[in-house]
Amino acid sequence: MIAKDIMTRDVITVTPEERVEKVVALLVDNKISGIPVVDADRKVVGIITEKDLMVKASELRVPFYVTLFDSIIFLENPIRFNNELKKYTASRVKDAMTKKVLVVEEDTPVNEIVTILQNKKVNRVPVVRNGKLVGIITRNDILKSLVKSNG
Repeated sequence: MIAKDIMTRDVITVTPEERVEKVVALLVDNKISGIPVVDADRKVVGIITEKDLMVKASELRVPFYVTLFDSIIFLENPIRFNNELKKYTASRVKDAMTKKVLVVEEDTPVNEIVTILQNKKVNRVPVVRNGKLVGIITRNDILKSLVKSNG
């Protein structure tokens, strides 16, 4: 079996310019946990998940720092804080989405996709043909395929 055999073809997508509130509504209304972000050519440019949006709902943790001779020395990584701050204040998808997205081609064997989901600790991978989104595979799609092949 390959990706196109088990992928969901009717993929809900958003653009980088869409409002975060729309994403929240799509996630809740469709009972899904992540949505690919695509440009005008349906090229995957990011993914936005519940995890990305939870930063907005969480307490923003300011990194500890000390001052020494009028200089600020961070005791934690300020880059992590800056990334969280962007997501916390995000109103557009482009500010909250994860930009590094794993994608697979439609002819990728399902066992490779399982390995990707497990090793990279992701719940979904967009499926592309010639760089354009044609589907998505979630952990649930993998489970459904196991039931079909054993049933």
